[in-house]
Amino acid sequence: MHHHIPVKTVMKTHFDLVDRLTTVAQALQEMAHEDTKTLIVDKRDEHDEYGMVTMRDIATKVLAANRAPERVNVYEIMTKPVITVHQDMDIRYCARLFERFGLSRAPVLNDSREIIGLVSLTDLVLKGLKAHLQSSS
Repeated sequence: MHHHIPVKTVMKTHFDLVDRLTTVAQALQEMAHEDTKTLIVDKRDEHDEYGMVTMRDIATKVLAANRAPERVNVYEIMTKPVITVHQDMDIRYCARLFERFGLSRAPVLNDSREIIGLVSLTDLVLKGLKAHLQSSS
């Protein structure tokens, strides 16, 4: 029998939120949480959606493309809108969503639709499944 493990219990609560007009160079210099491997691009207003830039985006769309990071704004390489998950979603359903859409991480939203964290496949497995297995043995 599986008990409910919500995403909010396994997510990372630290993340980097940047403005869409920030250059890749500025974003990397200001990045405080390198372990998330992700930059969240803030909404312009309440009717807009969040965006996301991963280190893979920067590696393939800036570095490999030989573009100057000080001349590329994050909005040029971001994914938007980004698939988000609710803080109370069960980790099993989050894993299924990731599998269905080929995701490795997603922002976590609260009831007010504000980003409160990031969750990755690693978080789901190591902090969720592994912790559940250890507590049930």
